[in-house]
This record gives sequence, structure tokens and C-alpha cells, in this order.
Amino acid sequence: MQARITLDDVAALARGCAVLGTGGGGDVRSGAIAARRAIRERGEVPLVTLGDLPDDALVLPLSGIGAPTVSHEMIHAEDEPVRIKEEIERIFGRGPAAVMSSEIGGANGVAPVAWAARLGLPLLDADAMGRAFPEVQMVSLYVAGIPANLVIMSDAVGNVVTIRPVDGLWSEAIARAVCVASGSSALMADYVLTAKECAGAVIEGTVTRALAIGRATEGAQDPLGALTAELGAVRLLTGKVTDLERRTTGGFARGTVTVEGTGDDRGRTLTLEIQNENLVAVEDGVVRAMVPDLITVVDTQAATAIQTEGLRYGQRVTVLAWPCDPLWRTPKGLETAGPRAFGYDLDYRPVETIAGRA
Repeated sequence: MQARITLDDVAALARGCAVLGTGGGGDVRSGAIAARRAIRERGEVPLVTLGDLPDDALVLPLSGIGAPTVSHEMIHAEDEPVRIKEEIERIFGRGPAAVMSSEIGGANGVAPVAWAARLGLPLLDADAMGRAFPEVQMVSLYVAGIPANLVIMSDAVGNVVTIRPVDGLWSEAIARAVCVASGSSALMADYVLTAKECAGAVIEGTVTRALAIGRATEGAQDPLGALTAELGAVRLLTGKVTDLERRTTGGFARGTVTVEGTGDDRGRTLTLEIQNENLVAVEDGVVRAMVPDLITVVDTQAATAIQTEGLRYGQRVTVLAWPCDPLWRTPKGLETAGPRAFGYDLDYRPVETIAGRA
């Protein structure tokens, strides 16, 4: 029997995607609301694998692009995915066979359920990041060497922009400029490929993984412990947010967050560097975790992830970090989304190595 995303799955999916968002990808609440509404109106969404699709079937990767601080307030219009689908039909002479999340993290992992339902298409159990990243070229397809053949963007007022970039870096530069012109929030499709082309170039099973993460804390007496175990995560610090500097510029939310330890961690301080997502965690001048590994801030009691735009002074939080998909630890992966890709003069060290686990 084919798997389907039902109303009962949305809450767990949203929790899991929030954790995988590492602070970015957009607030899952808006994506969950859209997903529930679309399922009620259009029906449950089939969840398919690449093996379920013909080799020549077109896969439509969709994601919101922009600053999470903006998308939290300016949600996507229901006809944005429809306009992108129509543009694909115009260009390719046929429509897509499935929707895929470009990034499983944050709202961009949940909202594709709504977009797939609106388009009457199944959702592919895969994405192009295994987490959330802030820039367009930071996707597995770019790391796999697939040319950035096409970017289609649509915004809330009805504009549609088609870009033919020469490479992934230009796709980021041009798409970001269009995004800023659209108020720092737009819907985007990039790397429109066949199922055969996606094989080996996308990260498979990530929707299922997000659901498992979201379900790990359901009914748990120790939600934080259950989540940490499910992720195989390192607990970096438990404490409270004591300082927060955040600004929206150039289509990104940037800033720093300071967490001062409480309880057993009293006297310790952890600083997080942010560009939509949590990028680097530093304690007393020593890096405790860094991209492309995942760093997420969660509520200490409920173990629910807190996006960067939701951080507030005084929140009681725990910072977790765990290994990224192996693809990101390859030379091309680190060149694309390692610490130096974000301007940090750091040599990448795996989080488990820093923590003494390997």
C-alpha cells in the first residue's frame, strides 16, 4: 500500500522539519497550516520514491527563498506553485510528475505537502539538502556536478521570473536579487530534472526521516533525551538566551545569539553565528560545531526546535549538534557549504570528532 501524508502526519512532520531546519527554512507553523488546509480540500498526498517514478518523469523541487523574518509574516499565495507549474509546462511541453522539497528543513519541508496537494501531485521522499541552507547553490545537485539549468520564481503579487544561470553561484546571485525585489520572500523551483537525473544527486528518505524525528518526542517522559537519542546528537549547552543581535539584510536574517549555561552548565557561555541557519557554535573561543553539521536550538522542556526568528531573550534552551549527510563532507560539499563558504576562516572538523566521539 502506497504511503501517504495524512492530516495526522502534519504535526510530526512539522516538528521534524523544524529540527532539521537548524534555525532556518522558515517557521513551520505557517507551512503546517497550509498543509492541513490543502489536505482537507484536496485529499491526502501520496509519498513516492524515485523508484516509483518513470525515468523520464519531471521532478519539481520547490522552496521558499528569502529571509525567515519576512516569510514568517508574508506567507506564500496559493497560486504561486500553480504559476511555476504552468511555466514548466510552457518550457518543457509537459508537466511535472512529483513535487520535491528543495530543503527538508523548516517550513520548506512542510509546505511542499500543501504545494503537492494543490497541484494534484505526489511528494517525493527526498530533498536536496538533508537540512536547511541559506543559499541557492547549496544543494546536493550542485555538489553532484549537475548544471544549474533553470530557476523559476513566483511571488505573492503574481510576478514570474525565469532564469537561465550559467552556474550555481550565478543562480544564487540573480535569484537573491529577484527575491529582494519581491520583498525578500518568493517561491522558487530550481534544478527541474527527470527522476533518472535525480538518482544519486538528491538525498533520499528525508521526508520519512523528518517524520521519525517528529514522532520521537510524542508521549516521551523525557522529550529532550528522546530527541537527542533519535538524532545521535551532541548536547552543546543547556541554558538561557541572554543576548540576541539579529538583522535582515540582503535577503537573509543575520546575527548572533548568546546562551549562558544553567544548572550543570552554569558558568559556561555559547555563542551562535547565524545566516538564516545556525552556522557556528563557539565556547570560550573554541568552535564546538560548524556547518555543514547541523546545529539546532530547542526548548529545554518540550524539545521543540526554535527558529532563528523565534529566539527571544530569557528563553530556556538547549543547543544540539549532529552529523550532516556524508555528501556535505566531500571536498565539493565542504567547498559549497563548509565554514569557508560562509566567510569563516575555519578548517572543518566533524562534530563527533570535536566532542571526542570519533
